[in-house]
Amino acid sequence: MIVEPARRRLLAAAVLLGVGLGGFFDGILFHQILQLHHMLTTRRPAETLTAVEVNMFWDGMFHAFTWLVTVGGLAALWRALADPSAPRPPRTFVGGMLLGWGLFNLVEGVVDHHVLGLHRVVEGAPHPWWDLGFLASGVALIAIGTWLVRADAPRPAPAPKARPPAVATR
Repeated sequence: MIVEPARRRLLAAAVLLGVGLGGFFDGILFHQILQLHHMLTTRRPAETLTAVEVNMFWDGMFHAFTWLVTVGGLAALWRALADPSAPRPPRTFVGGMLLGWGLFNLVEGVVDHHVLGLHRVVEGAPHPWWDLGFLASGVALIAIGTWLVRADAPRPAPAPKARPPAVATR
C-alpha cells in the first residue's frame, strides 16, 4: 500500500496507537477482567502464590510496553498534527488504528501463543479455537484497516478529454 507523504505521519501515529491500545485491550480484558491467562501461564501455571506473582510481574511488563507504544503514538500524532495544513483524513486515522490493533493481535498471537508458547487465549482449552480466533481477528482488523486507509486515498483528477484535431477549412 503506497501512502503519499502528507498522510504517512498520521498513518504511522495511528498504527502505533492501534498497537498500544490493542495491547491494553488484550491485557485489561483477557489478563485482568476475564482472567483467562497471564503472560506466562503455559510455562508457569498460576497454581501457587509465587507463580501468580511471577505472572503478574510479566503482565506488568507487558502493560509497560503497551503504555510506551501508546505514548509513542501520541507523540507521533502530536507531530503529525503540528502542521495546520496537513491533511486529517478520518478514515486514514481510524483505519491505521485498526491496522495497528490487527498487527498486535497477529504478532502477539503468533509469537506468544505459538512460537514461544507463553500462554494461550484460554488456558486449558482442549482445542486451539480461541487462539485461531484471535489470529483471525488480527487478520480481519488488518483487512478492514487497510480498506479504510485505501478508501481515504486521494483520487487523481480525471485526465481532460482530448479534443479532436482542428480541421482546416478553405
